[in-house]
Amino acid sequence: MKQSLIEQLNEWHEKEKHQQIVDLLVAIPEEELDYEGVSLLARAYNNLGLYEEALDQLENIAEAGKEDYLWHYRVGFTLYHLKRYEEATQAFRRSDQLESGDQSTEYFLRRSIQKVEKQKREELRLAKKRASLEHGSAEEKVPLSDMSLTDFWDDSEYSRKSYQSDPPTDELIISIEKELGYKLPSSYIQLMRQQNGGVPKYTNFPTEEPTSWAEDHIAISGILGIGREKSYSLCGDLGSPFMIEEWGYPDIGVVICDCPSAGHDVVMLDYRACGRDGEPEVVHVDQEDDYEITFLADNFEEFIRGLVSDEEYDTSEEDKKRDLDKVAYSKFSPLLEELCSPVTEVEQIEHKIRSICTQIVEEKGHFSFHADPLSYVMYDVQLWLYTKSYQDTSRDQYVAAYQNIIAFGGEFSQGGYAPSFVTDWLDHRIKEGRIIQKHGILRLTDSFAEEIIKQLKEA
Repeated sequence: MKQSLIEQLNEWHEKEKHQQIVDLLVAIPEEELDYEGVSLLARAYNNLGLYEEALDQLENIAEAGKEDYLWHYRVGFTLYHLKRYEEATQAFRRSDQLESGDQSTEYFLRRSIQKVEKQKREELRLAKKRASLEHGSAEEKVPLSDMSLTDFWDDSEYSRKSYQSDPPTDELIISIEKELGYKLPSSYIQLMRQQNGGVPKYTNFPTEEPTSWAEDHIAISGILGIGREKSYSLCGDLGSPFMIEEWGYPDIGVVICDCPSAGHDVVMLDYRACGRDGEPEVVHVDQEDDYEITFLADNFEEFIRGLVSDEEYDTSEEDKKRDLDKVAYSKFSPLLEELCSPVTEVEQIEHKIRSICTQIVEEKGHFSFHADPLSYVMYDVQLWLYTKSYQDTSRDQYVAAYQNIIAFGGEFSQGGYAPSFVTDWLDHRIKEGRIIQKHGILRLTDSFAEEIIKQLKEA
């Protein structure tokens, strides 16, 4: 391919004009499209979320790409998003062997290994559940028979307006089950006969694995009722079919609870092991983590009984004190130390970073970056530091490296982060013109760099 065409494609890539890249490259006769062209076409398909199409293109150049670390990386990236984690792990391992030290490769290799382990645990659990169902039915008992429901619901105007409907009739239950294509659990129906949808007083459920919400629990906003009229009812305008069809949640059952993230995670009844007429498990599905499924309870009644008060996890004062000590005294990550070492524009750069992070903890009560002004300052500072040391940094490289600066930086770290906050900040700064992408490389304007230096000096 001509260098001028490659530059044009890279410029479109920077501006996220991925469909234009596809349209141009697929118009070129197949016999005239070289290795570079096919590789860039696969990249564009990946960026459009068309992973099967990307994989087809990459397989077409497999022989030529077997010693190219970037080809293996793109294959791994594609397989990762197709949830073929074992194959993705192999591809990222080979990419790392050919070009060690690439932070994006290391990140996805680590994540792929974690996903493989979780996938195996999930498959084993489902297999055991199916086997137990084949070898006999569970003992029949009256659902929620020994559970007092008089103090279960939170009686609020919001709950009545958004969730609560009249008790469901038998005809309505049959109609909703037919529309959903699943038999609803008897314990859920029993609860809905007592109150048809609403916000429970206890809204937290403990987990053994971390999610985007917390390390050890998830939270729900409410339980969807049986009906169509209320937005937060099973077949309402924000109900189960909407979340599956419009938000892309997996078609494994029924969305039963919404969560405080406003659609970015939900609780579902999972019918994969029991079939459409069986007793479903309850799982958490995390859209922020590529619709990651985390097991919660063996059935709906167990889930209801397991809900606990948010006071169980209210450690705000202890968390604030711990995080103030952390940002004041804990050791920087190796990468953050490396990035601070050559800085001459700001005296005592480490102290300035700790000062800004202390303000963040004082303001929020904990050490985390979101979409507020102080968080944006720290996003800016981290990119300024990183691009001083690594001048030829692409967007993908930085997003992958970001977690190793502070987010998962060891002692001086937040222990996690939401990637969308980082990419939203980056998009915002690019739109403002403070950060420029040129030939795939991120660069801060001189005036923006001066602004960051001034903020650090004043910290």
